[in-house]
Amino acid sequence: MSDAKKITWGKPRHPTDADRDALRDDLLTKARAVRSEGWADYRTEWTAGQVAVVAYVLGDADVLAECEENEGMVLSRYAADLFGFIKGRKDIEAGLVGTQAWFDTVRKALGNTSA
Repeated sequence: MSDAKKITWGKPRHPTDADRDALRDDLLTKARAVRSEGWADYRTEWTAGQVAVVAYVLGDADVLAECEENEGMVLSRYAADLFGFIKGRKDIEAGLVGTQAWFDTVRKALGNTSA
């Protein structure tokens, strides 16, 4: 038997409402910036994932396609950020209902209910 120690990953992270509020506020700030100034400065400043999620919120299918992303990829990635690994995985298995509902509230706050 090996003397190797078992890896301990620590306590699983459980995002709070405050964590989700901070994610929403950051996303709203980014989406409003793109709405008022366009994509030019942000496409190179932000990570590809940040560009994709803002494009998703804004309903910008062209930018989302340029990022080689789709709705399912954006939602799947955000599920864990919103709910933690275990609950995020359960939301993915349930069809991302909770994650979609959260994004609906972001769009409503942005004034973009048609996306």
